[in-house]
Amino acid sequence: MPNTAPHATPEAAARRHAPATLRNRAAILAVLRQVLPASGLVLEVASGSGEHCAFLAEALPALTFQPSDPDPEARASIDAWCQGRPNIRPALALDAAGSWPALRAQAVLCINLVHISPWAATLGLLRHAAAVLPAGAPLYLYGPYREAGAHAAASNADFDASLRARNPAWGVRDLEAVAEAAAAQGFGPPGITRMPANNLSVVLHRG
Repeated sequence: MPNTAPHATPEAAARRHAPATLRNRAAILAVLRQVLPASGLVLEVASGSGEHCAFLAEALPALTFQPSDPDPEARASIDAWCQGRPNIRPALALDAAGSWPALRAQAVLCINLVHISPWAATLGLLRHAAAVLPAGAPLYLYGPYREAGAHAAASNADFDASLRARNPAWGVRDLEAVAEAAAAQGFGPPGITRMPANNLSVVLHRG
């Protein structure tokens, strides 16, 4: 018999899948419910597959989400995941370390970028987030960090080594170095929430 299975739609074909999203998104949402404003624009930097943005926008319908990514295939995936959601804007071409378009946001999110990018990306993120956020607004970071020079677990040390083997400019960062760089851009001290799989939620408020 002929194969009568329906062909994948262009949107479905464009969707990327990040398995970790299903494992961490509920924990991330729980923290964001405590720190995000009741309404306004949330800029997500390095949205990746777009799965986090789609999930968060559905759970927080009073907020408007602006996803972004420098990779055109990632932007296609983001828009495919977020299609039909009225509180998500089309994905922007935005590089954390490059120039940003003129915009204002009430919060900035960045999930799993700091360790999978050169240090210049973190510095750019902090500099630009300080420019787009009003006083008191949050910048939310998620991922693994070293604290006092030590990894949270042996698995984090192994992960760090694998990242640096792939690209010497990548790697798990020292939380203290991120906090110092953030302070130089006018952010207050970080609020820390310990997350599953030895990750941290780091919340920095614009001074």
